[in-house]
Amino acid sequence: MTHTTTAPTLEEFGRALEIVHRVTRRTPLESSRFLAEILDVPRVYLKCENLQRTGAYKLRGAYNRLSQLSPEERARGVVAASAGNHAQGVAFAARELGIAATIFMPLGVALPKLQATRNYGANVQLVGDTFDETNRAAQAFVQETGALFIPPFDDAAVIEGQGTIALEMLDIAPDIENLIVPIGGGGLIAGVASAAKQWAAAQGREIRVIGVQAENAAPYPSSLAAGEPVTIQTKSTIADGIAVARPGVLNFDLVQDYVDEVVTVSDDDIARAIVMLLERAKLVVEPAGAAGVAAMLTGQLKVTGPTATILSGGNIDPLLLQRVIGHGLAAAARYTKLRILLPDVPGQLVRTATIVAEQNANVIEVIHTRHATELPVSEVELELHVETRGIEHGEAVAQALRDAGYSVRVGERY
Repeated sequence: MTHTTTAPTLEEFGRALEIVHRVTRRTPLESSRFLAEILDVPRVYLKCENLQRTGAYKLRGAYNRLSQLSPEERARGVVAASAGNHAQGVAFAARELGIAATIFMPLGVALPKLQATRNYGANVQLVGDTFDETNRAAQAFVQETGALFIPPFDDAAVIEGQGTIALEMLDIAPDIENLIVPIGGGGLIAGVASAAKQWAAAQGREIRVIGVQAENAAPYPSSLAAGEPVTIQTKSTIADGIAVARPGVLNFDLVQDYVDEVVTVSDDDIARAIVMLLERAKLVVEPAGAAGVAAMLTGQLKVTGPTATILSGGNIDPLLLQRVIGHGLAAAARYTKLRILLPDVPGQLVRTATIVAEQNANVIEVIHTRHATELPVSEVELELHVETRGIEHGEAVAQALRDAGYSVRVGERY
């Protein structure tokens, strides 16, 4: 494939940084001793774009793009299609620049994201059950009105804006040797990788850049193998912020040139990462934003030297957060489901609960049934949902019950 995309220069990234700092926060670069021990590296840095205005890095690219519009383009207004962070970034940037914004969002968009976008002053149109339907409606609106469409990632000015994150990180921590970046369409990593690599070259050294995708929506591995963007069939993932079926054209060229490796993580991996960030770092991070930490926790990254990742957003619906915490605890074997066959005689429930308590485990739910057709008449099934400290602890609880004469099956962790 012939490349047609030239990365913004380091000077252009620097000018973009001056522009975006008119409205963005210089978000903290925290360190994590826990993750440093897992990776066996001196330091791990977390760039907290979850604390950015609008709750995500998207404001950077949106504001940089809108600030470059001519007076005539500003008068036409802008349009975006998004279920989340891009919508809020465009709405906020348009408000700051005095530009009318119309944002198309799917009918099932999370209420907090819908309210935030409206609160930033945008005219929100709810259209379509899928993002493709929403996007088609936005494009039709552009044709009807002449308003300017602002793409979420496949745009040079957007890439410039997102790349400013790298300059902020390296200004505070110039010792970074590895950058781990979530990937959706590729706008963030295209900007960050090209800015970081050029910065490192100017210093006479190298920085390794690793991209992370959700395994249920990962077009980059197959696209890189094919040498050109390909469209995949995505599956459901909690990381909806990076659930993209096809790389951006401009983004793909820059990823080919500047990204060293792309890995994937499961929803379980992401859920564990969200729980870890809550517990260890006291940070609320959305699933897409936790992808880099998820990759660290899987053990698949082979890195040496100071390492950093970008917590790209923190806009998570509280109801989803509640489910994700439960799922993450289960994925980390903090919850275990035990199915126990008991003789149908008095006192058995108390006896099993005592055994669990003696193992310092906590029963959080009990389901007791004698009506399952596969059970003998003289037996009942007890399903215990037990809070444990990990896989070994859960197995110890199950073994203690077996040692007491019970038939125990460790069910799926929920």
